[in-house]
Formats: sequence, structure tokens, C-alpha cells
Amino acid sequence: MFHWFKKKEESVWMPAFTTDVHSHLLPGIDDGVKSLEEAEQVILKLKALGFTRLITSPHVHELYRNSSETIQQKLILLKDYLKERNVEVSLSAIAEYNLDEWLMQQVDAKAKLLTFSQNHLLFETNFFSEPLILNDFIFKITTLGYKPVMAHPERYMYLLNNKSRIEDLLSRGVLLQVNSMSLGGLYGPEVEKLARFLIDQKYVNMLGSDCHNLQHAEILKRAQKSKYYSKALALPLLNYSL
Repeated sequence: MFHWFKKKEESVWMPAFTTDVHSHLLPGIDDGVKSLEEAEQVILKLKALGFTRLITSPHVHELYRNSSETIQQKLILLKDYLKERNVEVSLSAIAEYNLDEWLMQQVDAKAKLLTFSQNHLLFETNFFSEPLILNDFIFKITTLGYKPVMAHPERYMYLLNNKSRIEDLLSRGVLLQVNSMSLGGLYGPEVEKLARFLIDQKYVNMLGSDCHNLQHAEILKRAQKSKYYSKALALPLLNYSL
């Protein structure tokens, strides 16, 4: 699953897929990159790691009340900047929606939400306790034709040692997007352990970088060399067909 190319007598490692589905690369819109210059640096680093298509996903929650309009405006600004700098990359934007009452109101109002591919909707939850509205949310968005993608399930403490709940989420049509950096130890041993479990059980549907800055890009480089990253690449990841 690994590919090496020779260029000027240097071996360059390339991942088996080139589409990243989770990052925070729109400047000044959330806790990701802060400037156009920083965005360019991170994107160049991701390109060096083999990624040619980036689906970036700014936060939408109570701290960052981004809208489709503000996200698209930042996307256009960044794409124009990259074009001026001759940085070639396929860049699009969705959102990483936090599951809260505001999001439920949007769902109930049938507001148009930002998605990718075949109506895939990226969402996250509280890290410590499972939201009481999680099952209701899943039912409502699947009824509306969305395909729910749970961001970084390995980071949710309520899923640790809870295989039955993970399987229940899968049975409800939830797709699981694991952060590649979890395999690089960024979030600690418990998170890495759950990420490995999800890979072993073949529960992972997508990998995402969740890259916020240059430091994250360096950790991603380390994660790509891990045994479990290689093992994840052998799964039928949706990254290959997006």
C-alpha cells in the first residue's frame, strides 16, 4: 500500500490515497490556521505528504458560529491567494458540525447543511459524555437523506471500552472517520488504543488529518509511518472513491 518515487536521488513517500476529508485550513475562522500565509505553509506540507485534494472542515458550534456564507467567503479568499502563489491543490470546504441544540434546530428547520461527496455530513460531539440527542439526531438526518460521518470517534471517552455502542452507531448508518494523528500519539495512549481497536475491527470508514497547524502536519508525517496507519490503508476507505 506504500509507494515510493525517485526524484533527484531522494525517496519521497506517498500515501495510498490523496484525499483528506478533515482539516481546519480556512484562516481566522476557527481554532485552525490564523492567516493566509500559515494556511499556505500547512497546505504545502500536506502536499509534501502526498495529499492533492483537501476537503477542509471549519468548526460550527457555539464558539464559532460559522455559516455557509462565511465559510465559502473564506474558501474563495484562500483559493485566490493560493492561485496567486502558484500553489496547485484541489480545495473545497464543508463544516465540522458540533452536535448541540442549535444544530438540531437547523435539522428540524430543514436548513441546508454543508456536505461532501454523496451528502456526507461531518459532525462531532462532546468528548466526555454522550449527547442525549445523539440517536434522535442520527435518525433525523438520515431521514433527510444525509449520511452521518462521526469525526474522531476514538477521542470520545464515552466510547472507550464500549464496543456495543460503537456497533450500535454503525447499525444506525453512522460512518466513522478516525484521525490519522491519533496513530501518532497526539491525543494520548487511550485515544490511540481505541483508534487501533477500530482499525482492527474494520469499523473505520474514513481517515482524516484534522490538521490545524504546522505542528499537526509534522505529527501526521510520523503517524503515516506507523503500522496501524498502514493497516488502515488496507481497509475499504471512502477516501479512495471520494
